[in-house]
Amino acid sequence: MAEARLLAELAKANAEVQRLKDRIPVGTAIVHKDLSLITLVPKWTGTDAAVTLEEFISSIEISARIGRWEETDKVEVALLKQAGSAKTFYKGCSELHADGLTWSKFKTVFRNRYKDVHTDQYHYMKLQTARQTKGKILRRLPIDAES
Repeated sequence: MAEARLLAELAKANAEVQRLKDRIPVGTAIVHKDLSLITLVPKWTGTDAAVTLEEFISSIEISARIGRWEETDKVEVALLKQAGSAKTFYKGCSELHADGLTWSKFKTVFRNRYKDVHTDQYHYMKLQTARQTKGKILRRLPIDAES
């Protein structure tokens, strides 16, 4: 009696396995993402003391290729690894919060923003040490009346 019951359960299990096998399309490769490679991507702050933007983008793209990440994964990892002024820029840029943000668009927006990687302190020092040369007229920049 117990043997017959076990054979019936075995037959039922075999039928279930066969049913599940039939549902899997033939020739479909299962692709596994390796998200552990996120640890290889450095934090990026947007300052010249940190990793450059191009190094940051390159590390994401290389990790994505090895780990079989999708385009959306690249964007998410880039957002995860931002800090400092880069994160502040992202939070304030409505263009980066639009639906359907692609990796290409992400790179373009950040490349446009971070063309000049000098810090605010660098620009301040350049302004403070600026000198008028003989024969040159300094022009006044227009001041915004609303400021």
